[in-house]
Amino acid sequence: MAQLFSLGVIRAHACMTTSTNHSKLTKVLREARQLLARPENDFVYSGWNTADDALRQIDGFISRIEAGDLPKRTDIEFLFLPTGDIQEVSLSSGWSAEFLSLAERFDRAIKASYD
Repeated sequence: MAQLFSLGVIRAHACMTTSTNHSKLTKVLREARQLLARPENDFVYSGWNTADDALRQIDGFISRIEAGDLPKRTDIEFLFLPTGDIQEVSLSSGWSAEFLSLAERFDRAIKASYD
């Protein structure tokens, strides 16, 4: 009985840790969404045609993560790569310093969620 209780505690702790790590990732994605939603953004050098395209993709990732369905890691990482879509928008829209700070938090959050 004690072994079953210990196993239950370990599983509960693992689930809480995973949930916390995933919430850090969704927090970063929500911050990216806020930046991408700025009306003065220029999407010409990104893979998105409009802000709606960008927001739809970010929202899709957030929804999947919150539902417990982690997207393929590289699909999310691609957005934050140097010359990735978010950086391209940040450079052409004047918020590249904010992007660099966000990208650092993203690197920590993605590692915690997937490693």
